[in-house]
Amino acid sequence: MAVPPMPESELPVRRPESPPTEARFEPPAAAPPVPAAPPVPAAPPAAAGPAARPEVSHLGDRAPTYAPEPGALPPADPAALDALTPDTVLEGARYGTYTLRAASLRGDSARYRGEARRDFLLTARFGSGDEALVLVALAGGDRAAPGAAEAAAELCRTVAAAVGRSQERLAEDIRAGRRDALRSGLQRLTDRGYGRLRARAAELGLAETAYTAGLRGLLLPVDPQCRTRVCFGAGAGGLFRLRSGAWQDLEPTAQAEDAEGGFRFRASVARSGDTLLLCSGGLAEPMREEAALPAELAARWAEQEPPGLAAFLADTQLRLKGYADDRTAAAVWEA
Repeated sequence: MAVPPMPESELPVRRPESPPTEARFEPPAAAPPVPAAPPVPAAPPAAAGPAARPEVSHLGDRAPTYAPEPGALPPADPAALDALTPDTVLEGARYGTYTLRAASLRGDSARYRGEARRDFLLTARFGSGDEALVLVALAGGDRAAPGAAEAAAELCRTVAAAVGRSQERLAEDIRAGRRDALRSGLQRLTDRGYGRLRARAAELGLAETAYTAGLRGLLLPVDPQCRTRVCFGAGAGGLFRLRSGAWQDLEPTAQAEDAEGGFRFRASVARSGDTLLLCSGGLAEPMREEAALPAELAARWAEQEPPGLAAFLADTQLRLKGYADDRTAAAVWEA
């Protein structure tokens, strides 16, 4: 679904803020005495919590080719059991004003064919207290490429390690609104990550296109007074924002093609009620090409409370015919 891009917001320089004044509580006026009367049984209280979601087998008029649940397991090597990849990974966290949900799952095609998940998801918190940074890194490769799964994992780990070593500087740049410093620093570490993939491809005797992956990274400060969100990456993937019930594509195709060296960068200040969605190509494609998917997600995420892990997984794997690749997504709800 083509959505026009939004202009990037200038990052504010953080200034000391006075603590919010606590809301005053005015006790209710005393109720008048109730005349004597036979007691009336009170109605039972309504059940708490959001209404149950309807089950959706698939979106669109045609059912997907493959079954909705996992079929065959991928083959295992008894000498390399530590390399086994689970079908699904779930993660979540809540800090300050935002709630994070993340998931990575095998596509319908891989489940049917007994192939391992090629997408990779990494979430980490670097530092402590309000100075800490939360990183979400996700990567996905071409399912036809022999080294896609290993490349995605290596790329995420390489970038995460570099972010962890630079955590203090990155956190300070984010709080101070140093946009140029953030862009150049994150581009350097992203380029180094892809440089390692090229070197590894040469060692394995593979073409560079067979040992690579699209990368998306998201930096979230733990400090509740800092609402700057920094996204970066390269290759296939997407970044979307749900604001006032409408989706915005923050990486339109033309902008992505014109990006220098393929590097994507965006730093903006979150608004209350925003939902930011970062995803691999397996989810970005139907988000852009099938109107039913963003419409369904907008309806599901209209509630004030973010979904739990199980509900988020169900949202992430909404199925459409013709889209059977792995899916990896991270979403951030702003209170």
